[in-house]
Amino acid sequence: MKDARPDLHRRPLRVWDLPTRLFHWALVLSVGGAVLSAKIGGNAMAWHLRCGYAVLALLAFRLVWGMVGGHWSRWRHMLHGPAATWRYLRGQALPDDHFDVGHNPLGALSVLVMLTWLAVQVGSGLIADDEIATTGPLAAWVSSETSLAWTDYHEHLGQWGLYAMLGLHIGAVLFHQWYRRHQLIGAMLRGDKLAPAHLPGSRDSAATRLFALTLLAACAAAVYLLVTLTPMP
Repeated sequence: MKDARPDLHRRPLRVWDLPTRLFHWALVLSVGGAVLSAKIGGNAMAWHLRCGYAVLALLAFRLVWGMVGGHWSRWRHMLHGPAATWRYLRGQALPDDHFDVGHNPLGALSVLVMLTWLAVQVGSGLIADDEIATTGPLAAWVSSETSLAWTDYHEHLGQWGLYAMLGLHIGAVLFHQWYRRHQLIGAMLRGDKLAPAHLPGSRDSAATRLFALTLLAACAAAVYLLVTLTPMP
């Protein structure tokens, strides 16, 4: 007799829609470009600023996409409450938890913390002033003391904290990829995972992709307007 339990019947499920996947890899490139250009210094600092603007536009896009995007990319389906997190830590997941489909509770929390840290890092860079050759586009909007304080944060705690989070993120992905045999990298490339057949997939049509592109363009325009603000005399 066949077992009719739906969790035993698995199929490829679209978990990460194309906009979410492109966001992920574009963020990797933008953060990498920002780090590399900062290490080079000199004329490359112009690219450091551009990469920072790109990160800010991408973060704004992801914030909104988390409310209107594909099923598994939405914050309400991605983030887990304290009870679910406690079940995950104790290894007592319920059949309806499906921690292996989207982000598990710790993975979702780490992503949220890292995106928040990135937002603060970019924000501090916007008002930073190294008193040598590079000044953030919004530095004139704050006092010199505030600018210097956030410059110190940007160059020390913010930078090294970001490195630590990126290292932990990469380590966690490799652990789940190789040790737990969860195809995280493949899913972020192709978009699909094997999942219970009854679960809903993320919408990933031409219409939703065009909507995402329009939304990203709007976020980029908003960042452009922000960084070109001129303070009142």
